[in-house]
Amino acid sequence: MDSLGTLTRRSFLIGSVAVAGGVAFGTYVVKTPVRNPLLDTLADGEVAITPYVLIAADGITLITPRADSGQGAYSVQAALIAEELDIDPASATITPGLPGPAYYNGAVLAESVPFPAYDQSILAEAMRRFMAVPAKVLQLQITGGSSTVPDGFTRLRMAGAVARETLKEAAARRTGLPRDQLDTAEGHVILPTGDRIAYTDLAADAAGIEPIRDVELRPPERWKRLGKTAVRTDMVAKCTGTEVYGIDDSVDGMVYATVRANPGINGDVVSFDATDAEAMSGVLGVLPVPHGVAVVARNTWTAFRAADSVRIEWGPPPYPASSAEIFDALEAVLDNDQSFDHRRRDDGDVDAALARGDVIKANYRIPYLAHAPLEPMNALVHVTDDHCEIRTGTQIPLFIRARAAQITGLDQGKVLVHVLPMGGSFGHRLEMTHVEQALHIAVAMKGTPIKLVWSRNEDMTHDYPRPAAVARARGRVVDGRVETFDLSVGQSAMTPGWVRRLSGMSLPGPDTTITTGSWDQPFAIPNYRVTGYRAPDMVPVSSWRSVGASGNGFLHDCFLDELIHAAGADPLAERIRLCMDDTSRRVLEAVGEMSGWDGPGIGENRGRGVGFCLSFGVPVAQVVDVTMTARGIRIDKVHVAVDVGQVLDPVNLEAQVCGGVIFGLGHAMNCALTYDNHTPQQTNFHAYEGMRLYQTPEIDVRVLTNGTKIRGIGEPGVPPAAPALANAIFAATGQRIRELPLNKHVAFV
Repeated sequence: MDSLGTLTRRSFLIGSVAVAGGVAFGTYVVKTPVRNPLLDTLADGEVAITPYVLIAADGITLITPRADSGQGAYSVQAALIAEELDIDPASATITPGLPGPAYYNGAVLAESVPFPAYDQSILAEAMRRFMAVPAKVLQLQITGGSSTVPDGFTRLRMAGAVARETLKEAAARRTGLPRDQLDTAEGHVILPTGDRIAYTDLAADAAGIEPIRDVELRPPERWKRLGKTAVRTDMVAKCTGTEVYGIDDSVDGMVYATVRANPGINGDVVSFDATDAEAMSGVLGVLPVPHGVAVVARNTWTAFRAADSVRIEWGPPPYPASSAEIFDALEAVLDNDQSFDHRRRDDGDVDAALARGDVIKANYRIPYLAHAPLEPMNALVHVTDDHCEIRTGTQIPLFIRARAAQITGLDQGKVLVHVLPMGGSFGHRLEMTHVEQALHIAVAMKGTPIKLVWSRNEDMTHDYPRPAAVARARGRVVDGRVETFDLSVGQSAMTPGWVRRLSGMSLPGPDTTITTGSWDQPFAIPNYRVTGYRAPDMVPVSSWRSVGASGNGFLHDCFLDELIHAAGADPLAERIRLCMDDTSRRVLEAVGEMSGWDGPGIGENRGRGVGFCLSFGVPVAQVVDVTMTARGIRIDKVHVAVDVGQVLDPVNLEAQVCGGVIFGLGHAMNCALTYDNHTPQQTNFHAYEGMRLYQTPEIDVRVLTNGTKIRGIGEPGVPPAAPALANAIFAATGQRIRELPLNKHVAFV
């Protein structure tokens, strides 16, 4: 093995600069404030004190630029601004606004540093702060990585505070009173006399004042809204069915389109015959798009039917035809030193330890997984000679704007991207293939708004799934304790392909998502090694909810459970003994307390398993109770303990945790994308079935706040679910399952 391939902190720094495409982070570029984009479109009487607060005589608008795919992102962003601005979010208009460099995500890259989350050394913290620099320079307005709250926690409150103090200054100048004698409440400046001046009445005054930037944030003990349960801003619309998702959107004069692309992603179109489609009533045209054929019609149903009637000869895509061949390729990389990608964890002397006695070995594998959001991909695009307007649910609006400029030949300033509410994503809307297709159609039909909608089959077939992976694990136990842990993971790289699709740039260096969720776990095992091997690019893959930790949480924690069992130790007590991070240890202790843990055996034909994963800086421990019935495994109850540092909305946080548990359990039980003839065999929900309502167990959640940082919770609830369930099945049945989905080996009731 080439030791030079080991990822070092120095190589990480070099790689980070390369990621930026050679951008020099000059002091001027880094420190120059990003222009407030709201200033470009101000109407008479409006004032945009910060990029997040727009005030006019008829109301207040809060800009919430992180996309909402059902996780409550708009509500939490609005609450952060409103807390300091001192308004009721329900009294304001909440909008993601138009995309812009000012809305870069300064936290999304922090997880990529070569330090585990529990390492809070000066160097580790400095590098995490540094990652905000490339995010700003590259204008990374991205929603993902559970980074909305960490990124906005200070920034959005500062925006509200600056607006509040500027409005107070406006009132001070109007009344002649000192600003420090003024207070605020519910959208008003309060004078010492008790008289009130509405913010909206001060808009014109504030427009002529340089924003007051020397402000102090209110401490948590003075918070009126944060830390308390609030009704989400989208709750009424979603409960009444009036929310307008992208698939519901419409504009005057639009026509409808759909696409049939090569079922083998990136395979060519050899030929097509659209005679039957073009003869159908309501069909307006059939035209080629990259790797496929588009049909434009008077309505979506006609477009779908016509697309089905187009006879197309496909060329083969550049990857193996079947799942069997794909897994053979994955297994091969573990025997090939040339496939070595990185090693971030190498404690003690693993080779010497393994040579000292009996070695416990196990092979694991996990499948491709589709994102499968309920709302299929769609985009409404209108292109003219001098303008392009895009309306879609997306997590990457600035990348879409840049790509639209390339396809249309327009300046980026002529491209408007409206971000719409999304019916789920789980990472799917970090891609933009459907928008590119809609743009090609709209360019061919300039002047006509095109609404492109993928069928469910098209959505499943052309999803960029979570990578499939294999792992070989070895270990030893000594005197009732885990002494050696050696995990090798092989999979195709996820990040380079995604970056290339979005930006066209090549990404050098290792892809650490191959081992994320395994190398960075807070366990002090004397001999501890985790190695990533990169398989050739096969089916193009992408981020899936909890990214690398989604699979590595299963690989790592299940093998740790095997070693603990071989040692004859208690599964929870040994994890607690090995844990070297106080915050994580308290989470493990909490899940033991709340579940009444007294070992994995809880009665005849019953068992419980514990799973743990530290991902996105959030330690999560789960205990799953199961019963082996005559018809199969029943999941009885799940206990979950998490630590997010600080709670902003207890009910929404619990909902996100429960959603993550159900998402993780359902996929562990039933879901896989398998391939035959280059094509996914699961193209709809009948063949890709998560957890049913009647299967959903009672879920008990406890939230701790011992962590020193505030964290996001959209993703960390997922990784521990699969290992906790697999470990519970072992406790109940004695059957150790090392492959997902679990229903390949057991039945579920």
